[in-house]
Amino acid sequence: MDWNEWFTRYEVVHTGIALGVLLLFWLFRKVFAKYIFTLILKLSNKAPNSFFSTILLSFEKPFQWLVTIIGVYVAVGYFPYIDQKNLLFLHLIRSSIVIVIAWGFYNLTGATSSFFSGLNNRFNMRIDDILIPFISKALRFIIIVITLSIIAQEFGYNVSTFVAGLGIGGLAFALAAKDALAQFFGGVVIITEKPFTIGDWIYTPTVEGTVEDISFRSTKIRTFGQALVTVPNATLANEAITNWSKMGKRQVSFTIRVAPTTDKEALQRSIDDIRHLLRNHEGVHQETIFVKFDEYKENGMNIMLYFFTKTTDWGAYLDIKEEVNYKILDILRAEEITFALPNTKLIVDEDV
Repeated sequence: MDWNEWFTRYEVVHTGIALGVLLLFWLFRKVFAKYIFTLILKLSNKAPNSFFSTILLSFEKPFQWLVTIIGVYVAVGYFPYIDQKNLLFLHLIRSSIVIVIAWGFYNLTGATSSFFSGLNNRFNMRIDDILIPFISKALRFIIIVITLSIIAQEFGYNVSTFVAGLGIGGLAFALAAKDALAQFFGGVVIITEKPFTIGDWIYTPTVEGTVEDISFRSTKIRTFGQALVTVPNATLANEAITNWSKMGKRQVSFTIRVAPTTDKEALQRSIDDIRHLLRNHEGVHQETIFVKFDEYKENGMNIMLYFFTKTTDWGAYLDIKEEVNYKILDILRAEEITFALPNTKLIVDEDV
């Protein structure tokens, strides 16, 4: 056997071994994904909280790719055409490992909502729902920046020089990003002052609806017509915001005008009965209740009603108001009191 034939067989054998190693790691990845990971996940679901399960789910795909990367590195050790100590190959392997690890942490930061909700319930930390999306997005941004800087250093780029260069162009960057910075600081104002949080029903001169999401740049509000309106944070921070969800009670105020011929005693009894009705209604807030004979009008007499419902829910508020109106109608009919009718004057010109 000459040297060329021996070397050819060597290449074939080692290429076959390299492919076999890749196949072995690929099979391990499949077995792990189908059986081992499923078993570990079932065991983690029995834990007192779901955070460990969240970690597993976040790193499931990155771990599978990590197994593939390790398989490629081991297989190259047997592959005759690529040197395992090749600098470019080592840079690519290390960068790939950094990327898959960062991928896992990136997925995990998407679970910060459930993580902080658990902290709120367990330790009473009172982390506001409006702050959680900012924390999640800030962590993801930090992970991306760190990952890119590590990869840049791996390929020999001087990150510190790049950061120093940012100071030189900082003024130009700030001017170019003036609007974006205005939106960002508008979001900071919304977080610190907390005029509303996710899920609140708000009204502004721009829009009215339910807050669905708050990002660095804007706030998404779902109107009652189901349209999704995106409002820049700088706009919201400079507007008057009415937060209807922060109401502890809801106002009811209206006037009943009765006929001018109504008997005085019947009117007094009706007012007392309406007041008694409101004082004993379970849906009416008892702090402020006014039922008064208010004023005379040219076609009748006004009974003023002013009170609040305990609920702030729009539907429940309308139900209470409707129920009260029906019972007031019964009270007035029992006293034979009629509603005032608008006066109509007919002027007849006898000369025509």
